[in-house]
Amino acid sequence: MTAAAAILDPRTTLARPDLAEQALEGVVRARAFRAVKPMHCAVAVAPLWAEADDASEQIDQLVFGEAFDVLDARGDFVWGRARRDGLVGWVEADVLGEGRPLATHRVAVLWAEVRDGDDTGELPLNALVIVEREDGDEVVLADGARMDRDDLSPVGEFAADLLEIAEQFIGAPHQMGGRTSEATDCSGLVQQALYACGLPGPRYASMQRELGVAVAPEDARRGDLVLWDGHAGLLFGPGLVLHASGRHGEVLVEAFDAVDAQQRDGGSAAAVFRRL
Repeated sequence: MTAAAAILDPRTTLARPDLAEQALEGVVRARAFRAVKPMHCAVAVAPLWAEADDASEQIDQLVFGEAFDVLDARGDFVWGRARRDGLVGWVEADVLGEGRPLATHRVAVLWAEVRDGDDTGELPLNALVIVEREDGDEVVLADGARMDRDDLSPVGEFAADLLEIAEQFIGAPHQMGGRTSEATDCSGLVQQALYACGLPGPRYASMQRELGVAVAPEDARRGDLVLWDGHAGLLFGPGLVLHASGRHGEVLVEAFDAVDAQQRDGGSAAAVFRRL
């Protein structure tokens, strides 16, 4: 994909015929251009919808602390772009907080408990938080809530093994647009493993096909990405793929030949292998 094509990809381009973000003036045609308003996800997980309607398709999710650049509003929804993975869509306005605070830590476990007095909640893997100080085995967040120190990693410190992260999702339900161990789709699973290892995490399998370097099928090894036209997974071992399967309804390890046959029957070209 060329740079120009990537910029104009409608999935990641914050532009409509009537309105586009200011940064795209001179790049796309629109009747008006406007600066975005930076906001951030203020709940554990929030859907990104295809339309300003919670009955529309969920195309992605935001997790706590991720930036969302808002350009327009309609009813209870705002339209903008998730800054971390670049997808454009609609979110409910009340899940967002003002501004884009600079995170100091990310959640390094599938779900981390957050304690605020008698109230408890959980944040998912790769959620972003601001730690004010350490207090023994705990940390105190900017809002006064507490978390276990071992559940977090400082921003800039990452896991080393994609597959080790992805294995923790085995058994998680399959859900289109999902990207947590509560429910995930195939590319969301790969994306979360990439983020945990400090690597770029584009949202779709077609985008993930551009990562790393190509590997011949006979040279592919454990941990390499395995990508079809619309499906993504990780090579688990000889002849095995770890992936989130819509057919099976969960994250599992399956024979490569079975997954490949299903994808080829659906019209995909041969799988490609990418090494990071």
